[in-house]
Amino acid sequence: MYQTREQVLNLLDNLSEFNVKNILGLRGDKIPGKQPVGDFNHANDLVAFVHQNRPDFSIASACYPNCHPEATGFVDDIAHLRTKVDAGADHLISQLFFDNQAFYDFQEKAEIAGIHVPIEAGIMPCTNKKQIERITQITGVPLPKKFSAILDRYQNSKEAMREAGIAFAVDQIIDLVSEGVDGIHLYTMNHADIAERIWNATKSVFDAANARTRTTMNYTGTEVPGFWEH
Repeated sequence: MYQTREQVLNLLDNLSEFNVKNILGLRGDKIPGKQPVGDFNHANDLVAFVHQNRPDFSIASACYPNCHPEATGFVDDIAHLRTKVDAGADHLISQLFFDNQAFYDFQEKAEIAGIHVPIEAGIMPCTNKKQIERITQITGVPLPKKFSAILDRYQNSKEAMREAGIAFAVDQIIDLVSEGVDGIHLYTMNHADIAERIWNATKSVFDAANARTRTTMNYTGTEVPGFWEH
């Protein structure tokens, strides 16, 4: 949104020099008071540009199991998602969610819309009350009753909340893997120890799943998945 075509081409050249060919193409959050350049008003503009100019790059893009806050509804949101895939996105990473059924319903909508690229489920282990409040405020992602009950019970105990948040994420992942999810993407907020805990708790599940098909777990550190946009 705030980069020109020339700046993006230079960035892609720099990435190529380091043999980096996998990117996540996002519009980015709107910055109050800052005027967009106009070259990439939507993520599909960026995806199409990269795909046309650097066809050797693999391009991931974002999707929203609970619907993008700026969309008028799921029909609008899925239509925008289809434009990103048609533009060249070869796989998708979902916004975080706490209710797996929302993800399964989203998968069905995407399938009906003709979206057949792999979709990684975005999981954020929420381990303290302030973090949860901030994330839900930024993303608009609802909390299911089960997680709200955990928050109410353990919010005043830092250690208990941490353990409960990790356990909830592990339960989500085990269910997703058992249902054949294409991959798991962890939002760790720079807590590599939590990522390691979750991996150790779920590794056997991935091993069993990979005996039949390929399922992966990736993680990112610092970004807060907010209004990634279409």
